[in-house]
Amino acid sequence: MVMNFKVFKKCSPNGKLALYLGKRDFIDYLSATEPLDGVLLIDQEYINSGRKIWGQLVCSFRYGREDDEVMGLNFQKDLYLTSEQLYPRQTKSETNSTKLQERLLKKLGPNAIPFTFTFPQCAPASVTLQQGKDESGEPCGVSYYVKIFCGENESDLTHKRSTICLGVRKIQFAPTKQGRQPCTIVKKDFLLSPGELELEVTLDKQLYHHGESIAVNICVRNNSNKVVKKLKALVQQGIDVVIFQNGQFRAVIDAVETQDGCPINPGSTLQKILYLKPNIENNNHRRGIALDGVIKRESPELASSTLLTTPDVRDSFGIIVSYAVKVKLYLGALGGELCAELPFIFMRPKPSERVKLMPSESVAVEDVGNDEKSTDN
Repeated sequence: MVMNFKVFKKCSPNGKLALYLGKRDFIDYLSATEPLDGVLLIDQEYINSGRKIWGQLVCSFRYGREDDEVMGLNFQKDLYLTSEQLYPRQTKSETNSTKLQERLLKKLGPNAIPFTFTFPQCAPASVTLQQGKDESGEPCGVSYYVKIFCGENESDLTHKRSTICLGVRKIQFAPTKQGRQPCTIVKKDFLLSPGELELEVTLDKQLYHHGESIAVNICVRNNSNKVVKKLKALVQQGIDVVIFQNGQFRAVIDAVETQDGCPINPGSTLQKILYLKPNIENNNHRRGIALDGVIKRESPELASSTLLTTPDVRDSFGIIVSYAVKVKLYLGALGGELCAELPFIFMRPKPSERVKLMPSESVAVEDVGNDEKSTDN
């Protein structure tokens, strides 16, 4: 049985250029990111006319609504990570082609050109902030795309008819090892009242994959003369837009409130486990929720936690996403609240390694469209 290795293809609207990529997700391993290797097919007419073809890897950061761009305002910044003249080649030194590139070169003929782009080590992960129901235009967030165009130089104004823009993602997957089990103890004493209230919260593990439930182990020791009337556990998604000085936001992804075992009277103890399950299904229409970079025709997912090598590289990341479990004890109007918070890691597991392209495998091309939009994510 002959197996097919899927390849993504996009043509320029005039049909003179065609871009082929083996994948659109590129993994950030913290130490380095997978290189973006592709093949460009140029029409014979362009080959004979002596036109110059350029390739670029662009990181786009949108930090404001497109609908609010009036009076010359622009809430988008594009960073050109790589810019290279693909045809004619300026240097004759050729990089080693991958197996997929070699297979495509044999299939596409002499007008096919291989290329490889690399992501800088501190480039941010792809993140999209979910729009409201009544919002249109490009969403806020960090996105990447490969741009192929015809022009005299790399900064030349491009024409849509001879330009290809194909969205790609830079993503992080969960580590293979669990970290230390999260646990915290908080205490509260009261003015003019003896004793104190103690809250201990423990999670069953530090790293959770998408779709998993979080077991929150709660232990309340009431050595005060106050009464705990109810308790609540919730998952918060933290969003830090580093371009703004006060760009920190928090959104509740899942919550559970209970009075089971309450009231907790003075001298009593309560041991309880509550379960939380953060997922996109319960937050489909929540404006401002952070999602993993969204590609057309794919279902969105909650954004994964952002892993940083050191805190020093924080400023180079466009949007930093974190998660935490928060537990609250409610003591009534006079007693106030007692809160405990535990951060955890929430990420997608790394998929199983794809076997190398075998001689028996053929290349199946998936056309992702050739519309005249400036970008196609």
